Amino acid sequence: MPTALLSVHDKTGLVDFARELQALGWTLIASGGTAKLLRDSALAVTEVADYTGAPEILDGRVKTLHPAIHGGLLARATDADRVDLNRISADYIDLVAVNLYPFEQTIAQPNVTLADAIENIDIGGVTLIRAAAENNDRVTLVCDPADYAAVLVEVGSGGVTPETRARLAVKGFAATAHYDSAITAYLGGLTAQDPIQFTAYPVQTLRYGENPHQSATLYSFEPGVGPLGGAILQGKELSYNNLLDLDAAWKAAVSFERPSICIVKHLSPCGIASADQLVDAYRAAFACDTISAFGGVIAILDRRLRAAPTAAAP
Repeated sequence: MPTALLSVHDKTGLVDFARELQALGWTLIASGGTAKLLRDSALAVTEVADYTGAPEILDGRVKTLHPAIHGGLLARATDADRVDLNRISADYIDLVAVNLYPFEQTIAQPNVTLADAIENIDIGGVTLIRAAAENNDRVTLVCDPADYAAVLVEVGSGGVTPETRARLAVKGFAATAHYDSAITAYLGGLTAQDPIQFTAYPVQTLRYGENPHQSATLYSFEPGVGPLGGAILQGKELSYNNLLDLDAAWKAAVSFERPSICIVKHLSPCGIASADQLVDAYRAAFACDTISAFGGVIAILDRRLRAAPTAAAP
């Protein structure tokens, strides 16, 4: 019977994920807070402390750092490794769902203290991610709740493929690299001479790049966001040039306080206007150049409204 270890701070979608795993015949092990959530949801789960025989210590600073946990993750499918696991009364762990304490969200809060930041540096979670990712030949790592559904599909279809396990392992290493970079920057204080590292997340594969023969992908500093932080309401995906036009049009529109319209075609403004009413601003902006505006991008700003940037062809 396969075994999953669940130890997450962000519990989005976890109960449904665990319930589906259990329905597929998986045994569940979970750390304190995660185990409580699953028990409260009527799921059978073994708490890490009961599995290892070692209670949490230091107010929860040490939970999963135990040979029975990491032996189960790092063990290979060999007779020698099986003997070692038997010697410590442990078993193989086949899947790990883990995500980290919110260090970046913590340090972004006003008046955060160094003590607050230190307590949000995850140790056990990072170690779980690295162990599972290193042994991805056998273990599936899920460090992003957005991957739960796809993993369940493969689990229910005979098992997670080697290709998916490898991809999720790389995602895990990227997550810990980003996490450590944020900690380093906060505790050390970057200077002009220090290298800057950042993580970018794919938003969409574009139809083509600046020219039709070029391929392109749009990335964001935040996972799960739409193009430039907005949303596609209808129609085909935006192209590279559409995105450049939208960015330019929006930056121009937000330069004004009154309701404003900016129309851009091929990175050149065709018309900009402000008025007390958006409809009047649009008519004035469109009247600037009714020919060039064809197929362009319109950015609409009305500070009386709360909405994401909107793009449309006039």
